Amino acid sequence: MAVTEGPQGSTPAPGWGPLVALALSLPGLAMAPAETAPVEGLVGLKWLDYRDAQPGLERIRVQSPSALLRTPAVGGFSAEAQATVDRVSGASPRYHAAISGASRMSDERRAGDVKITRHMDGQSWTLGMASSSENDFQSRAASVRAAWWTPDQNTGWSMTMGLTRDSIGSSDDPNLRERRRTVEAAAQIVQAVSRQDLVSATVTHARGRGFYSDPYKRPDVRPDSRHQSALGLRWNHHLEGPDITLRSAYRFYRDSFGVRSHTLEFEPVFTPRPGWVLAPSVRHYSQRAASFYFDPVYSYLGAPYPPGILDSPGTPVSADHRLAGFGAWTVGLKVNWMPAPGWTVDLKVEHYEQRAAWRWGGAGAPGLAPLKARFVQWGLSRRF
Repeated sequence: MAVTEGPQGSTPAPGWGPLVALALSLPGLAMAPAETAPVEGLVGLKWLDYRDAQPGLERIRVQSPSALLRTPAVGGFSAEAQATVDRVSGASPRYHAAISGASRMSDERRAGDVKITRHMDGQSWTLGMASSSENDFQSRAASVRAAWWTPDQNTGWSMTMGLTRDSIGSSDDPNLRERRRTVEAAAQIVQAVSRQDLVSATVTHARGRGFYSDPYKRPDVRPDSRHQSALGLRWNHHLEGPDITLRSAYRFYRDSFGVRSHTLEFEPVFTPRPGWVLAPSVRHYSQRAASFYFDPVYSYLGAPYPPGILDSPGTPVSADHRLAGFGAWTVGLKVNWMPAPGWTVDLKVEHYEQRAAWRWGGAGAPGLAPLKARFVQWGLSRRF
């Protein structure tokens, strides 16, 4: 979970005025058309509470506090540091999403990252380091990012390269010591096409090799490599009369496991009065199942394995419901309040619901139980 600043604090792009950088700021983007050195620092706190459930079963709860510190640029350099703790508890279904096989679980993850940015005329360079640790999983990552923009600051590009090394263990098998290594690259272009419109395109590709199987599911055997690609498109359009910004996004994802997914998102942003920003949102996600996914067959005879599924040891096979075919809707509302200069208070509430029948272009996994989830996140930040 990232701690982010509200819509204030951006630098307008010459030629288009403040609407491009302020009202049309793109959520989730690392770069605006004019990416200038920060003249203010920021300290922020956030708290996320997540809960999900299936019919007859309250499943997982996650409580996640995080803190962010960003310094203003001094001597052409700025820094950013973030720390997060995730506390997970609840019931974890074993086979597929079977309630009858649920067992109690709890875990804690500690994560942090640091970024150092060198700001120069028309460009910037960022070096990042990240770490995440929990009982049965450790991850270390490093990245480098370069960004450029045109003299009129209406067009920007960025390139990012990253390397991640993971160590995987298991509470059920103390002898399990596996590794995974992933190299990722991303390219992005952001363009202010008019006073009212800002568009962006992002392409990412990752190649990983190592252990991908889930040690807590039986059977679960996955290929020892995974290639992942994604294309993201965003368009923000501002209506000057009613002072509303319409944010829309589409993302296509595919990987070598056979998963294909589409994500559509729409978020209108209102400013009902000075110091207040309201942003309702709706998102639809649709996923095709992995090529080696199978639907469990539940009966009184024992474990829900289809006939012959265990006859070829080593052949990729998984009943993990995250690899199933399904669709999902998310609706939410975010409220930002600036009670005083430099202060921002925000609250975000989202409801998520997942069903096999909501998959685009065909039925999803027939045995997949519906899943509902609720996200509540609040934050407080201070610019200095």
